[in-house]
Amino acid sequence: MQIDKKILNFLVIILLSFITFWWTFFIYHMPFEIEIVASVIVIRMLASRFILRDYSLSWSKASQKTFLIKSVVYITAFFVYLPVFYGKVRFSFLVSELFLYLFSINFLMYAYYYFTNKSKIKKTKSVVIYGAGKAGIKLASELHDSKYKIEYFVDDDKTLHNRSVDSVNILSEQQLKRVMKDKKYDLLVIAMPSVPKERIKTIYDSLSNYFEIIQVLPSLDEILTGKNLAIQLRDLSVEDLLARHPKDLDKEKIKVFIKDKTVLVTGAGGSIGSEICRQCEKYGAKKLILLDHSEYNLYAILEEIQNVDAVAVMQSVVNRDLLEEIFQKHKPQVVIHAAAYKHVPLVESNIYEGIVNNVMGTKNVIDTSIKYGVEKFVMISTDKAVRPTNVMGTTKRICELYAQNSNGQGTDIVAVRFGNVLGSSGSVIPKFKKQIENGGPVTVTHPDITRYFMLIPEACELVLQAGAIGSGGEIFILDMGEPIKIVDLAKKMIDLSGRENIDIVYTGLRPGEKLYEELLIDESDTKTEYESITVAKPTPYNLKKLNEDIEVLLTCNDRLGKLKEIVPEFNHQKNN
Repeated sequence: MQIDKKILNFLVIILLSFITFWWTFFIYHMPFEIEIVASVIVIRMLASRFILRDYSLSWSKASQKTFLIKSVVYITAFFVYLPVFYGKVRFSFLVSELFLYLFSINFLMYAYYYFTNKSKIKKTKSVVIYGAGKAGIKLASELHDSKYKIEYFVDDDKTLHNRSVDSVNILSEQQLKRVMKDKKYDLLVIAMPSVPKERIKTIYDSLSNYFEIIQVLPSLDEILTGKNLAIQLRDLSVEDLLARHPKDLDKEKIKVFIKDKTVLVTGAGGSIGSEICRQCEKYGAKKLILLDHSEYNLYAILEEIQNVDAVAVMQSVVNRDLLEEIFQKHKPQVVIHAAAYKHVPLVESNIYEGIVNNVMGTKNVIDTSIKYGVEKFVMISTDKAVRPTNVMGTTKRICELYAQNSNGQGTDIVAVRFGNVLGSSGSVIPKFKKQIENGGPVTVTHPDITRYFMLIPEACELVLQAGAIGSGGEIFILDMGEPIKIVDLAKKMIDLSGRENIDIVYTGLRPGEKLYEELLIDESDTKTEYESITVAKPTPYNLKKLNEDIEVLLTCNDRLGKLKEIVPEFNHQKNN
């Protein structure tokens, strides 16, 4: 096969050199001198054989680098035969022939490449690529052999407008709207992996009515190198539209906090706990102790953690004796407490179990952390702990009180409060997705109900950042942006699904459910060095009295009354 390539390559050199020399002799009104032509052909053949393996280059797979190699090979040959013929023929004659030859061979190679790679697939779908940068151009190349015809590129860079890439025009967003008018194309691809999610949302809001489907490339952190971009395209999700990236994420501070530490994560198999484990692995933890009472969840996260020494502990935080064994054996330096019952209606139906798991579980982990000299304890709290209307939120408020007032015994204890995370096991998004897949209806409790939302990875990184800056006793509050109406979320998910005739049905507020969640009990929050994190005003509560109240809470008959006594702002809404 290699011999055939050599022969073919040499035949092209011979034939093309004869043609370019004949034309150059003709232009310069000189007689055709076979000795000069033959000598140049021999030198070019030797150069092709021995310089950069030029003879082996595939024309059907040609690239910009291929054209450059061809030019280098024959310019090198030129400098070999130039001294031989200098004085015998004019210098301009040799230069003219060289450039004619370079133009001819590269033109032939490009023409061959174009016709052999011309797509034979019928273009039945139309696509617009938003982003005329490297990712967009690479994606366009990959879509060459697909059913999609690339109608336009769109880009925010004004210097690119009214230019083109391989004859495909680059437009601004407004130009695209004017061109499309009443048309509707099949697919919009947002090929800008480095832009923030907020920009993707504005593109969706502006152009969604013009396209049947909108897809997006993963972010730079998620994109798989070495893989075709086309196979990494995914449908635009509601997480893309609602996510907000904190601009003041301090990854260096998180790294210092976690790197080379032994970290214990309770609730390690849950939505928040499992992401905390991934982040600890990412930031260089020395050892991870994964504690969870769910066998499957524990197995799933243990399978994911590959680059750090990980120990799986299948037990509940309610068992103090077993907790002590784990602390004694592994000596964690950092404890991140994510274990809790968080589902409002379920805890309303199982008040005692909610109190035992949330309050006693947290108390056990804090007490054990102090006993065994843990450097820092970080508790995951919730916006439902603010002026709670349900048992779950009230138990988490008691946990906050216990965390704040247990500080100062050698372990820095902080709590981090935030709202809903997108895509967690208990959030409305998986529920809505399932209802939409089943053809509806989508059930919303109330037309005015709102919630705060944040992506799980972003929330967890901010949790670690808050833990890093905490000196003990703080309740940190994550900036969740503006609250979102749940009915608007449902409408957006229905719209993204492409399905029609899916109804939204209002079912009424569930027991303990509030219309609006809050993140502050009052406005006396304190700013930190980061805009995304503030500190709530501390609430003093005698620790001895709190311990006694918790003991009574576990044994009394009127648990709701005792919860109200410990948390006076508790306004139970049992029957919404």
